[in-house]
Amino acid sequence: MALELKKWCLAEGLKSLKHVKLAHCRLLRLNLHHDNHLLNIILRSSLNFSNTHYPILVFHKTTLNPNTFLYNTMIRGMVSNDRFHDAVQLYASMHKASLVPDNFTFPFVLKACARLNLFQLGLTIHSLVIKTGFDYDVFVKTNVVCFYSKCGFLSDARKVFDDIPDKNVVSWTAIICGYIEFGQCREAVDLFRGLLETGLRPDGFVIVRVLRACARLGDLQSGRWIDRCMSECGLHRNVFVATSLVDMYAKCGSMEEARCVFDGMVEKDVVCWSAMIQGYAYNGLPREALELFFEMRKVDVRPDCYAMVGVLSACARLGALELGNWAKGLMDEEEFLSNPVLGTSLIDLYAKCGSVEEALRVYKMMKEKDRVVFNAVISGLSMYGHFGAAFGVFGQMGKYGIRPDENTFVGLLCACTHAGLVDDGRRYFNSMSDVFGMTSTIEHYGCMVDLLARAGLMVEAHNLIKGMPMKPNAIVWGALLGGCRLHRETQLAEHVLKQLIELEPWNSGHYVLLSNIYSASHRWDEAEKIRSTLNDKGMQKLPGYSWVEVDGVVHEFLVGDTSHPLSQKIYEKLEILLKDLKEAGYNPTTEFVLFDVEEEEKEYFLGCHSEKLAVAFALISTGAKDVIRVVKNLRVCGDCHEAIKLISKVTGREIVIRDNNRFHCFSDGACSCRDYW
Repeated sequence: MALELKKWCLAEGLKSLKHVKLAHCRLLRLNLHHDNHLLNIILRSSLNFSNTHYPILVFHKTTLNPNTFLYNTMIRGMVSNDRFHDAVQLYASMHKASLVPDNFTFPFVLKACARLNLFQLGLTIHSLVIKTGFDYDVFVKTNVVCFYSKCGFLSDARKVFDDIPDKNVVSWTAIICGYIEFGQCREAVDLFRGLLETGLRPDGFVIVRVLRACARLGDLQSGRWIDRCMSECGLHRNVFVATSLVDMYAKCGSMEEARCVFDGMVEKDVVCWSAMIQGYAYNGLPREALELFFEMRKVDVRPDCYAMVGVLSACARLGALELGNWAKGLMDEEEFLSNPVLGTSLIDLYAKCGSVEEALRVYKMMKEKDRVVFNAVISGLSMYGHFGAAFGVFGQMGKYGIRPDENTFVGLLCACTHAGLVDDGRRYFNSMSDVFGMTSTIEHYGCMVDLLARAGLMVEAHNLIKGMPMKPNAIVWGALLGGCRLHRETQLAEHVLKQLIELEPWNSGHYVLLSNIYSASHRWDEAEKIRSTLNDKGMQKLPGYSWVEVDGVVHEFLVGDTSHPLSQKIYEKLEILLKDLKEAGYNPTTEFVLFDVEEEEKEYFLGCHSEKLAVAFALISTGAKDVIRVVKNLRVCGDCHEAIKLISKVTGREIVIRDNNRFHCFSDGACSCRDYW
């Protein structure tokens, strides 16, 4: 009885490693250090304090006849403290001592084998599991499933899983997570359906992972089904599950449903706020992303790096450089320079706002440059037409020993496209397979078609599309259409538009342009037929929006907009500008209205295009030395390009416009795109 009391006191009184050592000394003094039960308490307690050196010393120095019980404690403790090599060595020692492992030994040794990728040893242990009769133990069998799946042998893991007679939630979770870990998300979602069909109640752990699988697949329907099942089964949405739902809906493009889940959360942590902010930013809703960020600030939630990435992405999309700099100031610059994800977002912000010098400054100061950082710089330089610098950064990748990926070559090909470097584009395109062993994707073919078509090599561009190993998408055909627009290839444009209408029957722009082509060729009946189809389907053309930032506030303009508080002054400024432009030789170019899918309809006055309104507002709202930065959601039309080029000359202002195609930097009557296209 006294000994039992001592054991109880020993177990309850060890609150630190110091207490453990004192207790062990007391055992030695009382000559109780050979009592395996008491030794087990010492070993388990010290391991619970994340100390592995002392229990190993105790185990090897004071244990005369360790039994399976003691070995299990040590192996489990080593695995729990990520000392997997020590766990395997202890198992080998146990084997030499002719001790038979039991159902508590196998799971932890298998976990160590999986983490160390010791497949042959794990295979041997699996055979021993069968020989020792633990083949029907669900706990052991589940860990065998985990072992095979973590080593990448999913078919073997599935066989073991299928042989488990009484599968529990842990067994299902093991196989589902195995499929997700190796990118087989569809199989994981299907298995989760099987889990529910058995009548088992899944826990939050597996639900979170399956929702992530749905997000990676973009499978909104399965995500909604899981959400419904949770409600029907009465499963509680804890903060982790709710955040995963928000993330799934956002990554699948359903921001309304994401916001519904978000608003219904009683407890919101920074991860949930970040998921919503990033969702808005990446789904083309930058204003909503910024509004939510300000809400998060009001409730005193400190942004993490993911929230900052979303905010900087939203600012980049809007061209809101001042706001982006303010957001950057919320975190220490050192965080941006030491974190490649944050640093890349900052580079992207400066590049998309036309501040290439700042983008390069951040790039040069980055302490850790990975492939994503290099790709961001190459892409930013390409957008702004600095093709020489982009090629130079590509050369630096090799010096850093970083292998380029598919995104790298998209940036390089875009640089060639913007500069009209056809031969360089062909060289980079061919080097993907010849030098780097990569397979060109549909994005690379789209870049090459764009390059060739803009250079007037229409036959070569069309032949490249015909020879593609995959079916061309709307982007590829759209690139060829751009060349048709520039070089007045009406007959080929008609063929391309028919392909586009087949691929995107919901896109009104294709119908409008085809109708315009027929009208320009005096094929009135065919033009009217297309217009009737457009009306019958109730489709409307995507309106052109432009954004300009003044004093940290982003102002939005629509074609013919009169909703702005300063509308009267804006139109008065446009009238004054028009007089000055005409004196400088400007004549409105209405031909662009007939032959461009991305500009406003010809029934609108050219002088009311959104980019002109934004520029006029900036002229009356900013200082004479301030750079005017405008972002447009569609391509800047030819007339606006010519008009703004002259506006920069007569006003002496530098004007930077980013459309959905490239940057245009207007200064003293010239444009950085050199009117090449």
